[in-house]
Amino acid sequence: MIRKNSAGLLSAYVAKKDLEEPIVAMEKPDMWGGHVTLANGWQLVLPLMDAATVLPVTIDARRLGE
Repeated sequence: MIRKNSAGLLSAYVAKKDLEEPIVAMEKPDMWGGHVTLANGWQLVLPLMDAATVLPVTIDARRLGE
């Protein structure tokens, strides 16, 4: 799940790992269709979605380097 907190910071929650980490870098300015880097160093490939997608949203992301 990708969500934005009240301060406007993005984070990703990985349910199978019970892990929530801030998103610290994005390949693409609108995030969707590229990869993001989490604070713990993980990189996730996000699906291509509309830039106006309302958060929070549950997605199917793939971890790079797995």
